Amino acid sequence: MKVVLTWYATEKEAAQIREVLPPGGSVFVPPLRPSFSRYEVRHEDIADEVANADVLIGWVLPEGILAKANNLKALVWCHAGCDELDLPTLKAKKVVVANIGPANAIAVAEHAMALLLSSAKRIVVKHQAVLDSHWEPPGGRPEYAGAMLQGKTVVVVGLGSIGSAIAKRCAGFEMKVIGVRRHADRAHDIAEKVYGPNDLVKALPLADFVVLAAPITKETTYMIEETALAAMKPTAFLINIARGNLIKEYALYAALTSNRLAGFATDVWWPYTNALPATYHFPIPSRSGLQRHKLVTATGNQAASGIAEVKEVFILREAVKNLVAYVAGKPMPNQVSLDLGY
Repeated sequence: MKVVLTWYATEKEAAQIREVLPPGGSVFVPPLRPSFSRYEVRHEDIADEVANADVLIGWVLPEGILAKANNLKALVWCHAGCDELDLPTLKAKKVVVANIGPANAIAVAEHAMALLLSSAKRIVVKHQAVLDSHWEPPGGRPEYAGAMLQGKTVVVVGLGSIGSAIAKRCAGFEMKVIGVRRHADRAHDIAEKVYGPNDLVKALPLADFVVLAAPITKETTYMIEETALAAMKPTAFLINIARGNLIKEYALYAALTSNRLAGFATDVWWPYTNALPATYHFPIPSRSGLQRHKLVTATGNQAASGIAEVKEVFILREAVKNLVAYVAGKPMPNQVSLDLGY
């Protein structure tokens, strides 16, 4: 069995993969090159090796690699979200895919709470006021007024490992937790009530805080649009810890600039892959300038990627679990439905 790693792995990391392979198994580690991150590789780094690879493990798949991987049987994807994968091609090749399941759930849930608290307590605005030597009297401008969490209602959209961890932490702040997920009929140990995705607009008016933790699929793309935003209280906060394209950017911009929403905090952003004109370089990171709005807090994809231990310990450990199961001829514990995308 041949395993190809799609990152510049250390010898220690490669050894963890190598030790669970059957006799005669091999691990290819791309030779280290100067790069922005060791968790990425170039096409030419692995192109010659993937032709007879049985398993690929990593954080990236360079464009065109799947076309060369004619012997590929399994892919261990070191992310929770699978939206970057060419799922139809993987399905056509009969490749089984696993992600890293709950490996980064705690880190992301903690970050979600940081964003929620920062929004509720207006931390960024108050910090900037200190830097600007500005004093705001109690009961001053509304943008300085914080909100309590205790007794408030949070709607968590997506109750997988990350969403459930967020729900647990919100309950610790004595908040009422409502969930939204595909299978609304399944009981949840934290959420007091669970709505299905078709009833999202029934759940949103109940929320003082909405936290998005859903996977990005055809069904969830732009689920937070004009109607959903209009259903929210003008005093409510929206937190996105999942994918940028769960929200229509300009609809959100309009809601914030017209004071129809109390605040927005996010660790993710929108990809501008079909921009017009195609060669135009929009001001990073936003076409709308949303990141500069006084009610917006953004952290630039740092929920888990900003913690080295998550990648080097928790994610790799989960990847090895998947590989161990595959080697034993068993279903990988975090196997992904190529039809659902998660």
